[in-house]
Amino acid sequence: MTVETTEEALAILDLTNEELPELLNVVYSIRKKYKGKLVGVQLLTNARSGNCSENCAYCAQSNKSEADIKKYKLVSSEKLLNDGNIAFEKKLARHCIGLSGIRFSNTEIDEFANEIKNLKNKTHTAICCSIDLLTPEQAKKLKDAGVDRINHNLNTSESFYQNICTTHSYKDRVDNIKMLQGIGFEICCGGIIGLGESKNDIVEMLLSIREINPQAVPINFLVPIKGTQLESADITHLTAEYCLKILCLTRLLLPKSDIRCAAGREIYLKGKEKEMFCAVDSIFASGYLTTDGSGVDETIKVIKDSGFDYYIESAT
Repeated sequence: MTVETTEEALAILDLTNEELPELLNVVYSIRKKYKGKLVGVQLLTNARSGNCSENCAYCAQSNKSEADIKKYKLVSSEKLLNDGNIAFEKKLARHCIGLSGIRFSNTEIDEFANEIKNLKNKTHTAICCSIDLLTPEQAKKLKDAGVDRINHNLNTSESFYQNICTTHSYKDRVDNIKMLQGIGFEICCGGIIGLGESKNDIVEMLLSIREINPQAVPINFLVPIKGTQLESADITHLTAEYCLKILCLTRLLLPKSDIRCAAGREIYLKGKEKEMFCAVDSIFASGYLTTDGSGVDETIKVIKDSGFDYYIESAT
């Protein structure tokens, strides 16, 4: 099964639930061809929380958010190293580090680069940073420090983008990704489902991600957070079946990429992990930036109980 056009992609999302098992079988054959039966497990550290100048409607760290979250400029070296050691000792695929904010001063980047050097020297674990817009010079500093991959999500379609954020543009995101690719970073680029977008928006976003051709594609399903602009978002359509169709479409469009079911996995796909892993080969453990998730041991158990093995990636 191949998907090339918007119409073909929409047809996948419009399949009946009775047709879903056949779709899962097709997608699993593709997943198994490129990823075997292995599942990568990532650990995420929220290294800089809150005080963001951006107005992203879904985010607890937005300047429009009244969510009750911890706020700090940079987490302690001890916390970073502790999480890095967990990733190393549990043989997780990658240590992901998120920082709130859209732009950073050179001094802030220098400080963070030093933390990365220390972390890399002591854990040797592959590192991905979610750090928004960088200058080429700042990006090169982080690459030299040992950052292997940068996460920069498109979040939604270009057509819908102004409904969730107006303090920076969709083009800003795409241009940043192209710059990072030019420097030689691996790219992690995905989106969020449940923001009020249409099926057309989902397809448009996924086709844009396919053009970027990232190494990893995290698909988040909105978990409304009290105090954010989307705290009352209608998520009744986020059934397990609908979420599975979106993950299947993502695999069909990007067969060789790591397809990661990120935020919302524990809510919308609980009890459906075996079906989820037909399309997905990557998940998070121990929570997300401002929401909780399953612990490392529990996550590994879910993978094994579903008949899969968790992925040990060679550190770089």
